[in-house]
Amino acid sequence: MIGRRGAPLAVGVAAVLVLAGFLWLRPGDDTEGSGDEVTVERRIFQSTVPAVGAVKPEIGAEVRVGSRISGRVKRLRANVGDRVRKDEIIAELETAELDAVVAQRRAELAAAEAKLAALTVSAPDELARAEADTAAAGASARLAAAEWERQQMMFRDRATSQAGVDLARERQAVAQSRLEAAGRTLGLVRTASAEGVKQARAEAARARAAVRSADVDRSFAVIRAPITGVVASVTTQEGETVAAGLNAPTFLTIVDLERLQVHAYVDEVDIGKLAAGQAASFTVDAFPSHDLTGHIAAIYPTATLQDNVVKYVVAIAVEPDSAIVLRPEMTASVRVRLASRTVLAVPARAVRRDQGESVLFVRSGRRIEGVPVRLGWRDGQWVEIVSGVREGQRVLVNPPPPEPGTIP
Repeated sequence: MIGRRGAPLAVGVAAVLVLAGFLWLRPGDDTEGSGDEVTVERRIFQSTVPAVGAVKPEIGAEVRVGSRISGRVKRLRANVGDRVRKDEIIAELETAELDAVVAQRRAELAAAEAKLAALTVSAPDELARAEADTAAAGASARLAAAEWERQQMMFRDRATSQAGVDLARERQAVAQSRLEAAGRTLGLVRTASAEGVKQARAEAARARAAVRSADVDRSFAVIRAPITGVVASVTTQEGETVAAGLNAPTFLTIVDLERLQVHAYVDEVDIGKLAAGQAASFTVDAFPSHDLTGHIAAIYPTATLQDNVVKYVVAIAVEPDSAIVLRPEMTASVRVRLASRTVLAVPARAVRRDQGESVLFVRSGRRIEGVPVRLGWRDGQWVEIVSGVREGQRVLVNPPPPEPGTIP
């Protein structure tokens, strides 16, 4: 009779025998062939490139909103987690000083426009007077010239004296000088009128520009959302004074959660297999049951070094999925699907490395010999054989390790 302590032992032995019988009667795995060998055969490879990455905002989807002018924050209308729309007011600065500047610029504009209006009215009158004076001087000069000629003719006929001729000549010279002076005055008046009006118009234009500049500075006191999104952080509070310098002070950060992408870090060994447009899928730790899809949007040309391994950033555009909400910096497990093709393949565990070469142990009759091979793609537990063996040859699946420095 079996004691109480022997009963559990008997049950355990029986369970082991049943499990061994099940494993003995179970059909063999076709990757092992007869158990020690497998046939080199053609298989369809759907190779993938695995990578680990993170969810990041697209370029332009994360904006740090700041102030372009200095001032005291009068009101802050947004908080972390709030959804804001483009052009929505999110903050306001005090405007007393800005309003004063605007009023001053408008007064300067009014003065400049009044000066321009006065010159526009007075300049034609001054020009008309100068033209009238020139015309009168011209008439006087012509009359004096005619009188001088008449006196000369009378002197030749002995009808007048030399004193009368000299007097007529003097009057003609004086009249000519007055005409020349009037002409110069007319030229000066014309130039001064044109330049005065031109300068007045320029001053009015400058004053209008100053008013626009003051209005623009005044508009900077109202800070609007540049994009539609969610407020991710707030760094300035009501009542604080901000000073705008070379770098605009940041009020808050807005992220558009509908414009996200995945930055996958791909090993340099696999980067040559990837190209823009290839399909990809990924999961995030927050939603492990959702297999999200996308495609490669860009491959960054510069590399990064992670744990002494060279990797390249591959930007993956994300297809929208209404069932979940992705957030920046979520960890993503990425798989980039490569083109499928039919290749010669063997189980990866059949390959050994010896002296820097990949080796398969091929059966030739009753002999086993090591054959160097060149490997290609890998698909799970299978590896592509590019050259070295033929289809149909039998190779050992779990060959013994070779002697150091030799190929059996």
